[in-house]
Amino acid sequence: MQLNPRSFWTYLILVIIVSIGCTNKTQLESVETGSIVNDVHSFSNPNEVIVQHLDINLHVNFAEKKLFGKTGLHVKNKSNAANLILDIRDLDIQRVTLGDDEKPATFELGKSDSVHGQPLTIGINPTTELVTVYYTTSPDGAALQWLPPNQTAGGQHPFLFTQSQAILARTWIPCQDTPGVRMTYSGRIKTDSGLMVLMSAKNAVKKSPQGTYEFEMPQPIPSYLLALAVGDIAYKSIGPHSGVYADPSIVVAAAYEFGNTEDMISTAEKLYGPYRWGKYDILVLPPSFPFGGMENPRLTFATPTVLPGDRSLTSLIAHELAHSWSGNLVTNATWDDFWLNEGFTTYIERRIMEELYGRVYEEMLAELGFQDLQEEVEELGENSPDTRLHLDLKGRNPDDGMTDVAYEKGALFLRMLEENVGREKWDAFLHKYFDEFAFQTMTSEKFVDYLMANLFGGDVQKKQALKIDEWIYGTGIPDNCPKIESKEFEKVENQIRKWEEGTPARMLETKGWTTHHWLHFIRNLPDSLSQKQMAELDAAFDFTQSTNSEILFAWLKLAIRHKYRRAYPVLENFLSTIGRRKFLEPLYEELVKTEEGKKMALRIYQQSRNRYHPITYQTIDEILHWKN
Repeated sequence: MQLNPRSFWTYLILVIIVSIGCTNKTQLESVETGSIVNDVHSFSNPNEVIVQHLDINLHVNFAEKKLFGKTGLHVKNKSNAANLILDIRDLDIQRVTLGDDEKPATFELGKSDSVHGQPLTIGINPTTELVTVYYTTSPDGAALQWLPPNQTAGGQHPFLFTQSQAILARTWIPCQDTPGVRMTYSGRIKTDSGLMVLMSAKNAVKKSPQGTYEFEMPQPIPSYLLALAVGDIAYKSIGPHSGVYADPSIVVAAAYEFGNTEDMISTAEKLYGPYRWGKYDILVLPPSFPFGGMENPRLTFATPTVLPGDRSLTSLIAHELAHSWSGNLVTNATWDDFWLNEGFTTYIERRIMEELYGRVYEEMLAELGFQDLQEEVEELGENSPDTRLHLDLKGRNPDDGMTDVAYEKGALFLRMLEENVGREKWDAFLHKYFDEFAFQTMTSEKFVDYLMANLFGGDVQKKQALKIDEWIYGTGIPDNCPKIESKEFEKVENQIRKWEEGTPARMLETKGWTTHHWLHFIRNLPDSLSQKQMAELDAAFDFTQSTNSEILFAWLKLAIRHKYRRAYPVLENFLSTIGRRKFLEPLYEELVKTEEGKKMALRIYQQSRNRYHPITYQTIDEILHWKN
């Protein structure tokens, strides 16, 4: 690895910090890397006063659905500023103090809006190093989902989990809620005895009889990676560096499902350098979790919809693990550059899966992703600004930028670069990139500059030939997009043609098909299907009773489109019990296309909305024009 002198010493200091795992002033100083990019989604003032460490001390009150306590913010006043400005949303601020002796501080709450919350402006001194905020969260805090026992796998105890991305950390912790600010943190959380508390930090593997847990996160992270979960949770090790947390009733099944995690870790390290976060554990959440996974450092949050029992959906774990390099280690400075997080991660996920299962497997993943991108671009419009990698999300919720464009167009851009410069050279570049910018932020402009200097050797003609600016700042899919071809999917298409020509579905050659074969099969069935044809396919392949969430989702979407009512009871159960937005949004969108479907959607939603996480129900509210 070749590093210039400044980069070498920066990297060496970071390695020493991580290996020591301390939270002293030396480490806190290392978090600061110069000026912070202005973030339109934050009220905070990190270029004047920067938060370097959090001391989180909270009690969990399930009866009132509230967290209450205090958070201490260790700050550096870089400009003798008179105020520290934090982001909050739906927090009841009781008092604020300064210093270890807790002298009362003046504070003011600014104007609030539904997306960004409001600024909390605190009067400080040039020498202020500690600000402590006493507060209580709201039962409706958007990051927090409070589940009654009957919405958990065990059915005996309540459950709480957070989802801080993109700008929801401010709904449970007063902070500088921007990916441009990194901080270490410690935590002390008190809950009911018999429950376990986990955070995106070093975690216990056994329950505390007193219900009190302490945490340490020595590596600096952005606020969206702050995470908390509380419930009846058991732990099972799956290797020297990894383990699974889950409801006791499913922890063994989850441990089996994710049994290849250690192989993924070693594969990623071989490609892109050391895993720098200590342990890599996975927490399987209740079904209402709005995403497939969330890459909280040291503790990936995962949906139970990836537990079919055959390890066929573990690419999700490869994806969340990949964030340990792209996103968690090198982070987009603002949400306008979300692609620097998810595009890189999607690319790395597929490299991990290729190393473990071969190029043929990776090509199926890539083609399914390309299909998703094409559908997204068609829906948004080829000239839509939202089909750019670098976005302009000013005045909008940053969740609006979390589309397949960031994931799939971003991954294709990196694949294009790999194909043009060669894999060996490209891998060395990425390895160096993650080393050089570890625990720092990145922008599109900065990445292009680094690309020019370290991959193209300053060759402007190369940049122009590969249409770098068009990929990042242009709309649609550039014409030098890599060609994605899957020989396995050609076999699938051949079987579809045979079926269309009269071969009975049960006679088709499907032995050995993976989840990806079946998804391509369902997605590429004829646009017009009769009830008889739907029934024939269902009888042959048992789609309606599939235990694979991806296959079932694809089939249910088809069932709505073709009014295959035999699947409606399963559809209703799916919509009533699963909270993953990736599944729910397209199904509700398909239902509202007809009057019959809209009535069904409204009936189901009325009964199910309170089971969904706020991130999910806010999306479905818009689809159904729902008003409370």
